[in-house]
Amino acid sequence: MMEPVKITKQVIEFQKTTFDNTFNAMIVLQEQAEKMTKAMLDQSPWVPEEGKKAVQEWIGAYKKGREDFKKMVEENFQKVEDFFSGFDKKNQ
Repeated sequence: MMEPVKITKQVIEFQKTTFDNTFNAMIVLQEQAEKMTKAMLDQSPWVPEEGKKAVQEWIGAYKKGREDFKKMVEENFQKVEDFFSGFDKKNQ
């Protein structure tokens, strides 16, 4: 009985590591896109201030959404880890 629990925990840990690595790569790409967008806006005097403000608000919204999503995923990984740690306690 212990072996399936151990394998399942290893699979979950692998999934968590994969998520973290993918999420971090996504952050790098989004930050690069943000820098390019800001540079383009700074070099475009024809874009009105309202437009620049809208882009900044959009950037803030996706950052908040990104962090909220990461928090939710981490909380759910913790729930799964807690669930399987209950099996460890039962088998000791």
